[in-house]
Amino acid sequence: MRILVTGAAGFIGYHTAARLLDRGHDVIGLDNLNPYYDVSLKEARLARLKERERFRFIKADLADGTIIEAAFAEEKPERVIHLAAQAGVRYSLDHPHAYVGSNVAGFLHVLEGCRHHGVKHLVYASSSSVYGANRKLPFDVKDTVDHPVSLYGATKKANELMAHSYAHLFALPVSGLRFFTVYGPWGRPDMSLFVFTRKILAGEPIQVFNFGHHARDFTYIDDAVEGVLRVLDVVATPDPNWRSEAPDPATSSAPYRLYNIGNHSPVGLLDYIVAIEKAVGRKAKLELQPQQPGDVEETYAAVEALQEATGFSPSTPLEEGIARFVAWYRDYYRV
Repeated sequence: MRILVTGAAGFIGYHTAARLLDRGHDVIGLDNLNPYYDVSLKEARLARLKERERFRFIKADLADGTIIEAAFAEEKPERVIHLAAQAGVRYSLDHPHAYVGSNVAGFLHVLEGCRHHGVKHLVYASSSSVYGANRKLPFDVKDTVDHPVSLYGATKKANELMAHSYAHLFALPVSGLRFFTVYGPWGRPDMSLFVFTRKILAGEPIQVFNFGHHARDFTYIDDAVEGVLRVLDVVATPDPNWRSEAPDPATSSAPYRLYNIGNHSPVGLLDYIVAIEKAVGRKAKLELQPQQPGDVEETYAAVEALQEATGFSPSTPLEEGIARFVAWYRDYYRV
């Protein structure tokens, strides 16, 4: 198939595009290579993809509707994996307009492209951040998520609502993926594993927020991508059991589905740091800090919906995944 992957130079996008190429698909990668983090890392990922015979790259900004429409018209993708977004909870506190432009307006342009050009299935990235102030654990796609605690989370909830409207109005099959703290080789420099590894190797102290009382459901990149591909293969259909009198938020009478992509095994922040120390071979210097605005105390994914639909659930042990990341980091940065 011809598959469009937005955010192809990003962390999950790069790995997803590579796996699709391994499967023999033609992949059109789209990215604007914005400077939210080190562009050279994005370019290095992209260079590896450009070596592949079936890969084509388009540099474009999702906020530019004219360019996105032209890309759909010219490339005619059969399926779309939409992973491009302005990421980061804390960055959204000071740069809110970037999130509306990329995550809301940009997503609208993707939806319009899918609507007008016969795309058979749109799989898009949501986030565990949509659970916001929810405290019922584990987080389930059947839960109501109406209390975001960051603008980033609010834009991802908006994506789910927009996707449902297009599924309902235009019978566009859409599947949303709520990712839980994805990590691994070629990861994002703004995320904790990257930051902690760099600082521990440099002998610098690391900031530990909420005095270390966080817990996260860490999901290894290979598991996350496997989830993406499994969902891509299961085209969303209307749920025959859906009832408007008692609506299930994760399905619909329209071709609409939501899935958690998480390891369903939360790990305490201090235990997480111990695992990094073991992989790096050095002790960390901790600076305990209060909780930051927009952060949640714990994430924990219920993955029964994913398991039922695809027969898959993430399972890579944290220690194994961290060891692979640290090995990649040492090799890439020659440290």
